Amino acid sequence: MGMSKNQGSTLQKRGQFTSSLGFILAAAGSAVGLGNLWKFPYIAGSSGGGVFLLFYLIFVCVLGLPILLTEMAIGRKTQISAVGAYKKLNKKWTFVGVLGVVCAFVILSYYSVIGGWVLKYIAGYATGGNFGADTKQYFDTFVSSPVEPVVWHLIFMLFCAVVVVGGVAKGIEKASKIMLPLLFLMIVVVAVRSATLPGGMEGLKFLFVPNFSALDSFEKVANAMVSAMGQVFFSLSLGMGITITYGSYLKRDTNLSKDAVVISGLDTVMALLSGIAIMPAVFAFGFKPQAGPGLIFATLPSVFSEMPLGGLFGLLFFILVFFAAATSAIALLEVVSAFLIDSFHWSRKKATILMSCLMGAIGAVASLSMGALSGVTIANMNIFDAMGYLTDKILMPLAALFMCIFVGHVWGIKPVVEEIELGSAGPFRLRWIFSMILKYIAPVLILVIFIMGLIPAK
Repeated sequence: MGMSKNQGSTLQKRGQFTSSLGFILAAAGSAVGLGNLWKFPYIAGSSGGGVFLLFYLIFVCVLGLPILLTEMAIGRKTQISAVGAYKKLNKKWTFVGVLGVVCAFVILSYYSVIGGWVLKYIAGYATGGNFGADTKQYFDTFVSSPVEPVVWHLIFMLFCAVVVVGGVAKGIEKASKIMLPLLFLMIVVVAVRSATLPGGMEGLKFLFVPNFSALDSFEKVANAMVSAMGQVFFSLSLGMGITITYGSYLKRDTNLSKDAVVISGLDTVMALLSGIAIMPAVFAFGFKPQAGPGLIFATLPSVFSEMPLGGLFGLLFFILVFFAAATSAIALLEVVSAFLIDSFHWSRKKATILMSCLMGAIGAVASLSMGALSGVTIANMNIFDAMGYLTDKILMPLAALFMCIFVGHVWGIKPVVEEIELGSAGPFRLRWIFSMILKYIAPVLILVIFIMGLIPAK
């Protein structure tokens, strides 16, 4: 396929992944984040364990994979980040790209606060790991203090900025090639240790054996389904502009459908390993799987303190969580920076530094909302929770819904399929089912998540 000199120089300026493996590791790294290690175990725990897992696996296949593949195709076809991609295909639909960039910006503003918590726990374990008798109280006291969590959040943000300033190949790809394999290695070690604890089998049973009797009302079934769908979106980084942005750095001969299967497969394996690392330990030490967002911070330090070599496993585990958080945060920062680089022709350094400072400031406010600013509420939520609600329940589902409508009914399935077939060995055999999902099945399911997400829990 021919390429003009102008296109070639633009690509050089924007950067490219040097290999398919580099892209897979970077994209899988963006997907394998706190959504797997922090969110998956507690969402599974509070949504029925095995039944939730069953719904989750169905939605990865029916929703996750087709939308992931479509976003990759849009990115590579347009060779530009999320906002520019929609603008190039149809100016009237530019707002869908804007939704993705806004979503990435808001997520990273509060996500980096959790990244800071992880760094604090790494420092804690590295210096002796004494979290006191009541680990929940330790966590609550730390997150509500006015200075320390903000400092850790800013250090985490600085790390991400340094990687993104490094560029696509030398920064993002290089970091992902180191962090993701280490991440897998460490999660396997922690999972094996957790699964072999006395009483750990109950945790595995809870996670892998669906107990339909626990879902004794329509409301519980609906909530488990909505949680599973929402988790697929968060976990695979859908509707945030990440996959479109990363897809725009791909070479034309990349086999998109194969890469999409590998990325969603790696992400799902990682989610399952996270469950295996956490659930048996939770059951073995008599904690509740419904412990909520504090599960890894308040519950696991207690678990590690009871284990032989607990301090070492604690350190390993939180380094692992840092790698997971950082690969996703880097992807989110890249989405926002790439928008400024492509739209306003800013240098990578200028775009990254400005956005990092802005997110650092907003993240500091989000961090303080658990302490000094806890009295400030938006719709009965503190600022931190309100930001999570805005992205998970509103921006992500809307961005994905509009993308499906745009591709299925405006731009058309044909150009997407042509882009998918470009780097593959032959015709796209699943074209019919792919078309049905994007046109009808996905929009209906996403609309259900959206509406259910807006209904306040009783």
